Order: sequence, then C-alpha cells, then structure tokens
Amino acid sequence: MSGNGSAVGDISRKLAGSAPGAGAGAGSARPRIAVVGDLLLDRDVDGSVTRLAPDAPVPVVDVAEVRQSPGGAGLAALLCAQQADVVLVAPVADDAAGQELRRQLADLTLVPLGHDGPTRRKTRVRSTGQGLVRVDDGGPGTPVGVDAAAVRRVRDAVAGCDALLVADYGGGVTRDPLLRELLAESAERVPLVWDPHPRGGEPVPGAALVTPNVAEAERAARRLPQAPAAADTEVPAVADVLRRAWDAHAVSVTAGDRGAFVASRRDDAERTGDGPGVVRHLPAQAAHGPDPCGAGDRFAATVVDRLARGDGAATAVREGVVAASAWVAAGGADGFRRGREAAGQPAERSGPESLAELGARLRAAGGVLVATSGCFDLLHAGHVTMLDAARQLGEHLVVLVNSDRSVRRLKGPERPVVPLADRLRVLESLGSVDAAVVLDADEPSDAVAALRPDIWAKGGDYTASDLPEATVVRSYGGRVVTLPYLPGRSTTGLFGQVRASEPVPASIPPTMRRSS
Repeated sequence: MSGNGSAVGDISRKLAGSAPGAGAGAGSARPRIAVVGDLLLDRDVDGSVTRLAPDAPVPVVDVAEVRQSPGGAGLAALLCAQQADVVLVAPVADDAAGQELRRQLADLTLVPLGHDGPTRRKTRVRSTGQGLVRVDDGGPGTPVGVDAAAVRRVRDAVAGCDALLVADYGGGVTRDPLLRELLAESAERVPLVWDPHPRGGEPVPGAALVTPNVAEAERAARRLPQAPAAADTEVPAVADVLRRAWDAHAVSVTAGDRGAFVASRRDDAERTGDGPGVVRHLPAQAAHGPDPCGAGDRFAATVVDRLARGDGAATAVREGVVAASAWVAAGGADGFRRGREAAGQPAERSGPESLAELGARLRAAGGVLVATSGCFDLLHAGHVTMLDAARQLGEHLVVLVNSDRSVRRLKGPERPVVPLADRLRVLESLGSVDAAVVLDADEPSDAVAALRPDIWAKGGDYTASDLPEATVVRSYGGRVVTLPYLPGRSTTGLFGQVRASEPVPASIPPTMRRSS
C-alpha cells in the first residue's frame, strides 16, 4: 500500500483560476476539464512467433518492441488535453510504474491520491499484429488516505473547471464516499460526464451525461431494484430506464458500429422524475481497424469537451460518435501510442519523416486527418477553394504533390510549368495546409495506405469510381469526399492562355528542379 496522497506531493501544476465556463463557449478558447478516475499503465509487447516452447504447446514470442503509456483515466485525460487544459485526479502508486505514469502525464495538472497496491497494468502481447494474450496485474488501486484535507485539495483543483469527466475503471474512486460527495457537488455546478464501469459505483444524481456501452447498460438495468419490463429491454428503452434510475439529464448507450442511443429529459430545465424522456439514435459510420481499444475514452473525451463548450447532449454525442469511428480507423490505442512516440522524437532525424509517421504524429495531436493529392501546377483559385473546403472537414490537411517526373507522365513533356520545389513552397505557405509531401507515383493508393487519412478529399471533377485509392480508404474505415468544383479554372486552361500570349520554354532548367 502506498502512502497518503499528501505524502507524494501536492498539485504538480496549477491553472489560473476563473469562473467556470468563462470563455469556454468561444470556438478558439480552451476549456478547462477535470478528469477523475482510475489510472492504468497500458503496455504493448510486439514480436514474432516462429516456434513452440519445448516444455508446453505454447508459442514463443521473440520480443521486438515494448511500448507503454497511460491507460484508463490517464488516456482519457491525454485525449482531453488535445483540446483543453486538464486537471487529473487519480490514485497513483508509489512504484516504478507509478513514476512512469507521472512522467508521461507531466504536462497535465496531476492531483495524486493514495493508491492501494502496485500500479494496475494491462499488457497486450502480439505477434505480427495478431493479439495472443492480455496479462493484467497490480492493484486493486483503491484510493487510500482520502480524508478532509485530500478532498479540499481536489475541490480546489476542480473548482475552476468548465466540465468534469469521471473515467471509472473499477479501481474504487467512484465508490469512495467523500469523493462521491464532491462529484455530486460538481454535477450541480458544471456538466459532469460519467463513463461507468461494472465494478464501479453508480453515477451521482444530476450527471449531464452517462455513457455506458450496450453490455454495461444491460448489466446495470438488470441490477436495478425493479427490473425493466419486457418492453423496456431494447437498447433505446434501456437508455431511458437508466436515465430515470440514475436521475441523469441524459444517458448515451454506445453500440459500436450502430452508433449511440441518447435518452434525455423532455424538458432539460427541470427534473421530471419518472416521466419518459426522448430517445434519439445517432448512427455511426462503420470503421475498421486492428485495435478498437480506447474508443470509449475517445468518445467520452470528445463529449465532455463539447459540453464544456456549451453544446447540448445530442450534439456532443454526435461529435463523440464521429471521433470514436475515426479513432478506430486510425489504429486505436496502439496507433495513439505510436503517434505519441513519433511526436516525441527529437528534431534531428536520420532520414525524412515517413508518411506513416506523419499520419501518426498528426493523429496524436487530435482531430480528423484529411488528405488530398494533385499536381498543383500553376496554383489557381480553384485549387485554393478546394483546399480550403478540404481543411474544413477536419483539423489537419496533408497534400500529396505529384513529383516532376509524375507530372510529366500524367500531363505531357511540357509540364510542369512550376518545378516541384516551388510548388511545395507555395502549398506549404497556405494556411489550410499542414504538410505537403512528394508523391512520385502516378496514383496515390500506396501513399494513402501508409498515411491512413480519416477523410480522402478530391475535387468535384472526380467521382469515387474514378479513384482507385477509394478502395484503400474504405478498407480501413476512412471516408471519400468529393468537394465542389469551381468551374472555369484549370491549370491546363491557364497554361494554354500563357502559351498563346508569350512563348514558354518547353523545359525548366535542371537547376530549378528538385530531385524527386
């Protein structure tokens, strides 16, 4: 058992205080969010299997790489921190794994509580991407030493926050009576999102939103003093039964690729007791990826962020469903960990950043990754309009730019008019473009497979059937979007006009070209 939270240090970092909600509604403002819950250390052990053990018929894994990062409330807090300033309240063990969690959470405001037992760890062992076994150890993780002084520290830390997320991972934070009182107080003051766990406590009354998945919701309904009637066993009905039982403003039952079912009060301004509410179905776009772990945390982090900014429950859940689908398509928790590692690498590199590393780095920064491709020779208003529209689909835009050799193969020996180095420089100067990357192939399927954008955008002069890369995008759950085409603007037309008015050299001097 580790010592009292006060023995391991006070709040590691303080935020300037102001009234809850101040400025959070502005689109560019960063809200302040408190995350209260149970910490885990997630570990990925990757290797290969080429033989069985001589002493038992089990595979032998030759380990190639081990990655570890915060899980549970730690992952939820890191995801919230992509868009908000975050206070994390959680028990932290006084062991090597606990120190690693502290190190990786150093950019957050950490309010540590005492922790019963060693750090809880979840270790996933894979061979060439295929999961073999998960090993759990440590715990139980129950908070210890939670006295009046500890509660005052927590209350002071969360007092200026615009919203609060309870990330319950069954360690015991949500069963502690003093912490529950504080959470109930918070629910009366700011939006409180409760992400429940079967081994955790029930949500406190007045939660803005409770977010069980289907299995958790059905299990919770069976545990109610009065079990739901047969007519109330479908997911929408269960959502409303739990909303009334938990006295929550809304309950969102997440149902994987079916999306979410949101039950809310008919009049959210008043508590309506046992009266039936309104249930909405918010569908999801099917997403496929090798690791769906963490999708619930991505959903909850997005929802609490939207509520902190003033959105209603249905709008927040809709955004959460989209974010969770994009999370799965981007590789899930393993993809997030790889992205954080890539983003943490020093600036000096032995070679250029690969497309896979670029995609992982941008996804780790949060939000939807959009990509497009083209020659972009003689950049014109049609290009700029398309790029602006593509950027509005997400938070990051990567442009794959055909190399000089590729342009010549596609457009003829007199093209490009503008050499690759200049085309890259012009594109990278646009506010809509996060990165411009050289594409030497004539079509981008391989590059798309490496980058894995959430959205692949092309101008409206194309249809999905014209794009061979569309199959690649859909294979991992991405979307193909065609954007409005600005008529009367084309590089070919401009080139013709220039040639008609003034002769243009058939080739560009080699000194003006960049090797591609």
